[in-house]
Amino acid sequence: MAPFEKHLFVCCNQREPGHPRGSCNPDADDGLQKAFKKALAARGLHTRVRANKAGCLDQCEHGPTVVVYPDTVWYGRVTEADIDEIIDRHIVGGEPVARLRLPDECVNISTCAHKPRKQAP
Repeated sequence: MAPFEKHLFVCCNQREPGHPRGSCNPDADDGLQKAFKKALAARGLHTRVRANKAGCLDQCEHGPTVVVYPDTVWYGRVTEADIDEIIDRHIVGGEPVARLRLPDECVNISTCAHKPRKQAP
């Protein structure tokens, strides 16, 4: 079997309701990840592209979060309504979906405009 060309890591982390950072999987059903898998299979892409469950990707304020590797494209506020566009435009067409893409200045840093500020002691 050939290796996967791309991996979609879908945050399935769940936090309690009302948590200040939010929750990528508030219903605890992994629904977004399952919907990606179904959409990939429907297009016959499931042998080339894998939609994996991920734990916390530390982008909670931008959640639900999806990251595509090896492209290192991070998406935020992804809903099931966005899945077809991400697959058709990015995975198949090679063009990331700009309206969902997280700015580089928000990824893998401790502070960005969307993260709550920690109070000084």
